[in-house]
Amino acid sequence: MLDSELLLVALLACLSVMVLTSVWKQRSLQGKLPPGPTPLPIIGNFLQLEKNKIYSSFMKVTPGREMSRNYGPVFTIYLGTRRVVVLCGYNAVKEALLDKAEEFSGRGQQATFDHLFKGYGVAFSNGERTKQLKRFCLHVLRELGVGKRGTEHRIQQEANFLIEALRSTRAKVREEIDQVIGRNRQPSCEDRTKMPYTQAVIHEIQRFANVGPFAMAHRVTKDTRFREFFLPKGTDVICMLGSLLSDPRFFSTSDDFNPQHFLNDKGQLKKVDAHVPFSMGKRSCLGEGLATMELFLFLTTIMQNFRFKCSLELQDIKLFLNHDDFARVPPNFTMSFLPR
Repeated sequence: MLDSELLLVALLACLSVMVLTSVWKQRSLQGKLPPGPTPLPIIGNFLQLEKNKIYSSFMKVTPGREMSRNYGPVFTIYLGTRRVVVLCGYNAVKEALLDKAEEFSGRGQQATFDHLFKGYGVAFSNGERTKQLKRFCLHVLRELGVGKRGTEHRIQQEANFLIEALRSTRAKVREEIDQVIGRNRQPSCEDRTKMPYTQAVIHEIQRFANVGPFAMAHRVTKDTRFREFFLPKGTDVICMLGSLLSDPRFFSTSDDFNPQHFLNDKGQLKKVDAHVPFSMGKRSCLGEGLATMELFLFLTTIMQNFRFKCSLELQDIKLFLNHDDFARVPPNFTMSFLPR
């Protein structure tokens, strides 16, 4: 009986120390870290997060109340004992990833991937290992000829395989394809500059689909002053890329699919700073150039050779967020690819 009582006392003492330590750490940083919802000892803000709706949870502290409205575009949450600073909106993300690129160049904790990759790989490594891997990958990409004829030819071949397996947006893209490329040759990279509407459609698909609503976690590599806040070395930082892609200051009809977001008054393709589906700064996707070329060649090749038939009227297709809250996806319906 005595041993059980001693064990209970020891357990309560340990819990008390953990609670006091947590409270002390939070108070010692009070007024320095960005504001945020009050965390509970040990479990942090986990009770305020929905596991299948992480993006929405980060943006809300209570149902119907967005964190960014409560605390501004820079706020702090706790995932257990892990401190995470969240950045929302173009200005905050740009200041971190571009203006203070070196300070925010670390890779933050990625629970599942850290276990699998153990700190290796360009996306998941830190420090000198990252620099070496990045140099190696850039060398390999150059050898493959990213943006050159060799890689283009391989992608064209892959597009042709897709044609054999399948044999809009619609009239305007197809009209541009017919005018610039025609029916008798394959699309090439050089065609992109002559096809602003098609490029605008691809950009809008990336923006509207919002496949990666937040960038992989970054980590502050040294004690850093950010705006009026202090971020200690080792602080993880999550950039909400979805908040940029839906920012009405850059996209006037952000809730609608509208390729005009990327076209100027003369119908020419324009650069939109908030369009960062591959993130930005030192840890942005190294394969962005290759992926962009693939998207163009695949889309134009498919639309050059097929017309689409849908089982639903287009106005009846409603997009929604899937169960993981990662991207807009349509409901299930039948789509037919018919040879042109």
